[in-house]
Amino acid sequence: MGRTLLILAVLSLPLACDRGGTPLVPVRDKTATGPLRINPKNPRYFVNATGKAVYLTGSHTWSNLLDRGTVKPPNIVFDYANYISWMVSHNLNFMRLWTAELPNSGNTGDPYENFVGLPWKWSRTGPETANDGAPRFDFNKLDQDYFDRVRTRVIEARDNGIYVSVMLFEGEEWQSETNPNDGNPFQGSNNINGLNCPKTCPTDTALISEDAWNYETAYIRKLVDNVNDLDNVLYEVSNEAGAPYSDSWQRSVITFVKQYEAEKPKQHPVGMTFQWVGGSDLALYNSNADWVSPQSRFPRAQVDKVVINDTDHSYPWADLKRADHLGQRSWVWKNFTLGNNIAFMDPYLVVWPGRNSPTGVTADANIGVNPDEYWETIRNAMGATLTYANRMNLAEMAPQPTLSSTNYCLAHPGSEYLVYQPVGAFFAVNILPGRYQYEWLDPSTNRVALSGMLTVSGGTSSFTAPFKGDSVLYLHALATN
Repeated sequence: MGRTLLILAVLSLPLACDRGGTPLVPVRDKTATGPLRINPKNPRYFVNATGKAVYLTGSHTWSNLLDRGTVKPPNIVFDYANYISWMVSHNLNFMRLWTAELPNSGNTGDPYENFVGLPWKWSRTGPETANDGAPRFDFNKLDQDYFDRVRTRVIEARDNGIYVSVMLFEGEEWQSETNPNDGNPFQGSNNINGLNCPKTCPTDTALISEDAWNYETAYIRKLVDNVNDLDNVLYEVSNEAGAPYSDSWQRSVITFVKQYEAEKPKQHPVGMTFQWVGGSDLALYNSNADWVSPQSRFPRAQVDKVVINDTDHSYPWADLKRADHLGQRSWVWKNFTLGNNIAFMDPYLVVWPGRNSPTGVTADANIGVNPDEYWETIRNAMGATLTYANRMNLAEMAPQPTLSSTNYCLAHPGSEYLVYQPVGAFFAVNILPGRYQYEWLDPSTNRVALSGMLTVSGGTSSFTAPFKGDSVLYLHALATN
């Protein structure tokens, strides 16, 4: 094992940990530019119009488009501007913009599921009433207020460096949240168009009628027209529509969006997220989507698709709590070094016993004012990975598990190495010869504990962090004269 004297000097530093150091300085783009496209040379990442690799990571919450609450109509308006500022303060650059299909799905375990009276995809004209007590839907009249809200929120996100996955449908609701008072637009008694396509019918090619598909595609065209000129847009077909019944429908939606955008000035990535229940990651990888969110907790980067590993599909909140803070940040750093993008299903301001306890509870007893600090660990870890992604030449970085004994190494050999060590122990890294600047990050505090320069003669070098616990080592080659 080759080891230089300077590395040995680093190893001789005291290992006692006072959790000191310098705070990691966030690095982010002030504006989200694009449109994004898959990097043909390194397809685990998107690139923007300038060719810069873009790593996506962020928190998303259910009410970031439609106001939700526990009464009808919700008496708390979601503070989107504050949410965007909060995202920026945590150095996050990605969110899913959640839609909904059922105006009233309040019979579920989610304490925050009531939408009556809000802008919807289709206008509620009546004159008859739907089963939720509000006017029936007219599929021939799209609600302009809904599309205006989508556009305004995507623009505000763009101007703060945030990319937005615009969710087209919320298929999970049709699968598991229908109820006698749900206001489901596709149920015959809730629209004035004579259309009856209840439960999972709108996402099931074997059940959906030509009329229902035509209403869906008219809505998709309107939505695409509404945001096509914006650079920070991605699309998501549906949240967790099940399998295998939605397989063909999702392929059809992806094909339709791509064909429709092909005639327009800009083309944006279209994504497919894990199908619950009955889905498989293989179905995602074999799909015609540009990006996917699998169920695997630690998926390996795919050949031709960007992976956005989202806790909504891969790491249920109860498991995250059992993993506690070390496991939560370890999940983030492991995925980052595996070449995945990362998203957190953030309960944000929802009061949810056992799951989330925001402070400053408001008039609506299930909505708080300040997010639960318990989840700051995973949020801060995501923000730190974005800083390193923006400091590195990410387009050249690839997972190189064989280069480190930790198996978590993102590297451009001879140029840059970022290694995560999940446990407090020495580890080895195979490094090409050269002079490097090194930096030790303590991920439990997001502080740089030690930095300096070292010379490597080549081969395997051993390292031990100058603090206890998990650690991140970043090496960047110095320019030679």
